Amino acid sequence: MINFLHEVVLKDFWLKLFSFALAVLAWFTVDVALRNATSPVSALSLVPSRNRIFERLPVTVMSSAEDVRSVRVHPKEVEVTVQGDAKILERLQARDIRVILDLTGIEATNALRRRIEVSTPAGVTHVRVEPEEVEVIYPRS
Repeated sequence: MINFLHEVVLKDFWLKLFSFALAVLAWFTVDVALRNATSPVSALSLVPSRNRIFERLPVTVMSSAEDVRSVRVHPKEVEVTVQGDAKILERLQARDIRVILDLTGIEATNALRRRIEVSTPAGVTHVRVEPEEVEVIYPRS
């Protein structure tokens, strides 16, 4: 039994210690990235990125084909901050960014707040949406 424990602990000790240190470093990197709500990959990118703000982007409501009710959204427009390569952002236009409110599978209710989804082209990531949620208003029957 003692030989087994000795072998488990001390055999390849330096390799085990190095693996443990690497795991702690990876955990710390992911933890910091999650706390700052940023991607660790974007921090390691060699291409400098910058932010651009698009104001007054309309919210597109997506619902199932069977759902023929008309709904109103408040606010109707949002502000989206995107991040990417400076050259890509210069050519980026507001119509290239999709602001979507997904109402598929949602039944009518009096007060409903839903989170906004943002779709961006390749090479561009959305950083922030203001407001993050909108109010869905169903017409009275």
